[in-house]
Amino acid sequence: MRTLVEQAQASTVWTDEDNLWVALADGRHIAVPLRYFPRLLKATENQRKNYILSGGGTGIQWEDINEDINVQGLLLGIGDRIKRSSYF
Repeated sequence: MRTLVEQAQASTVWTDEDNLWVALADGRHIAVPLRYFPRLLKATENQRKNYILSGGGTGIQWEDINEDINVQGLLLGIGDRIKRSSYF
């Protein structure tokens, strides 16, 4: 089954020490370094686990830390708009 980037939907999300992991509805798993999202990087484990999938899985929201991530953006390599140089 082939999924276009525009149709990408998350089915579940988790983190490890270094990465944000997203399971896509088409069976793929993607990992993005947490350093791309400073609010997630600084969040506690409980805050990271407290997310909701929005738009049928096209977005991921962490209300506690004011973080919203677009799944299509993840596939295109788009990270947080915060200046990253201070986090690398």
